[in-house]
Amino acid sequence: MGNFDGVHLGHQAVIDLARGTAPLGIVTFEPHPREVFNPDAPPFRLMNAEARANRLAKLGVAELYQLPFDKALAGLSPQAFAQDILAAGLGVSHVVVGSDFCFGKARAGKAQDLVALGQTFGFAVTVAELVQQGGVEISSTAIRTALAEGRPRDAAAMLGHWHRIDGEVIHGEKRGRTLGYPTANMSVAGLHLPRLGVYAVRVEVLTGPQKGHYIGAASLGVRPMFGLNQPNLETFLFDFNADLYGQHLSVALVDYLRPEMKFDGLPALMDQMAADCARARALLS
Repeated sequence: MGNFDGVHLGHQAVIDLARGTAPLGIVTFEPHPREVFNPDAPPFRLMNAEARANRLAKLGVAELYQLPFDKALAGLSPQAFAQDILAAGLGVSHVVVGSDFCFGKARAGKAQDLVALGQTFGFAVTVAELVQQGGVEISSTAIRTALAEGRPRDAAAMLGHWHRIDGEVIHGEKRGRTLGYPTANMSVAGLHLPRLGVYAVRVEVLTGPQKGHYIGAASLGVRPMFGLNQPNLETFLFDFNADLYGQHLSVALVDYLRPEMKFDGLPALMDQMAADCARARALLS
């Protein structure tokens, strides 16, 4: 049980402790509690709900319970949460949480409180120690910092997997098609933004007749050549020629190639795009 934002190595340690005790399930919360308590804060999530569910499925999670997090759930006392949600509602037999887990109104309940409440309401509780790497605690905050600084490989070392952006391919302005680089456009709304720029990427097409694994180059940013725009992710898949509108992709950021740039005309932009793709191919080979 937890938020599992990023499903990093610390989260995976919690999940591994739960294996074998019963059918493996995850209890998490949607939206993230921070979005409820501080809705005007800058986006901080490493994963949307779809990406989290996809990653958990790859880890063998059989059941995913995304509790609707609202003021009513947040207002439950620790005892009421343990009794009404975990024992009576979900019927859990064994719960594993990280040692920094908090629950109940005003985050009053701590991991050790859950141990005592589990004894009262008939379920076992295991508390997982926090995971460190090189003497530093693995955390979503450290991963956000690595991504914001354009260090996706450092983020991946803490995540235990590539940082991915998952979602539906939406219609864009189709400029890439006219330039010879048709891209799959995806929204990054609500997500913590990695450093804007161009990346070498690995892509999994999750739905549709083109399901499979590909490589490519992606631009994450606001497209400064074409005025002021909302950030989005535009991915060019190498050696690919199919319509992906409406399909769902998982785009892994592997290497940061360069920052966003504004060019003196389309020829210069196209030359740079060709160079970006060549470099991405070399790195991903």
